Amino acid sequence: MILLSAIIALLISFYLLNEITDLYFVPSLDSISHRLKMSDDAAGATLMAAGSSAPELFISIIAVIYGGDNIDIGVGTIVGSALFNLLVIIGAISFVRSSRVAWQPMLRDMLFYILSIGALYLAFSSGVVTIWYVIGFIALYVVYVIAVLNWKRIFPYERVKLEEEEEEEDPKWKKIMRPIDFVIGILFRGPDKFTHNFLVSIGLIALLSWVLVESAVVVSDAMGIPKYIVALTILAFGTSVPDMMSSVIVAKQGRGGMAISNALGSNIFDILLGLGIPWLILIIATGNSISVHESNITSHIFLLLASVIGMFVVFLITRWRVNRLVGVLFLGSYFAYLIYVIMQAV
Repeated sequence: MILLSAIIALLISFYLLNEITDLYFVPSLDSISHRLKMSDDAAGATLMAAGSSAPELFISIIAVIYGGDNIDIGVGTIVGSALFNLLVIIGAISFVRSSRVAWQPMLRDMLFYILSIGALYLAFSSGVVTIWYVIGFIALYVVYVIAVLNWKRIFPYERVKLEEEEEEEDPKWKKIMRPIDFVIGILFRGPDKFTHNFLVSIGLIALLSWVLVESAVVVSDAMGIPKYIVALTILAFGTSVPDMMSSVIVAKQGRGGMAISNALGSNIFDILLGLGIPWLILIIATGNSISVHESNITSHIFLLLASVIGMFVVFLITRWRVNRLVGVLFLGSYFAYLIYVIMQAV
């Protein structure tokens, strides 16, 4: 009964994350980025990436507060989410709409993603995370944001024009969830109150993240599955739903570059701040460095590196175009990864 309740809680939380992102989060971020006069790829790589990565950040913070082997939940969620973002999200937008993306912002994001993976590997290979590692993580993210905001001046490129998509009728299963949607809608305001909607979205995402951690612990204990495996798969999928939905939404509008920047920017945020901030909180609170389990996660870090190198090679071959062939390749790679993770748990 407890296991069933935890699974139901996971499913409802995943649905709510999806709805909050689709109906309130993406529109509020669009309004904020327009007010700041940010380019589409810059908004995708910073504001959208940071906001849609909020579940991973809050899960990591909650896992650190719980302590013990629960810390693996935060790390596993972030690493698993990174692979999901890269392979599934880009694979999904490839099926939504074929398009050509500007290589300049893609090169920037892939470069900083590789640097983030390198920083993550150095931290775990040492076995101990010190305050200097944390400072390095946060500093690298600051440099990334500066690069995003100034990249277009160094490497000029065209901005993709927005194309509106016709609204589709809600599927039948979603009509069943209308009572939940009504309750959520009470907490939000009109499109012009985008700051309010953005803050409420973040607050609800934090609450749902706590529910996800609690449910994941129950599932792990009840089924005898290592917590980092649950995090790498179930939690990584659920917390990446906002990233996927926001990316698919903008891809439908013809902004494929923004969608991919969101996926890569989310990964950079997850690694550098999603781990850096919780680690900083724990180090300040305890006054001690953090011991990490290298054997649990190192192989997955190498998979992160292999995935981004593979992505670069694929885009060179396709001349920076996303199409269904790219989608099949990326989604197939993710399913192969899932089989690998499941085999580890057996």
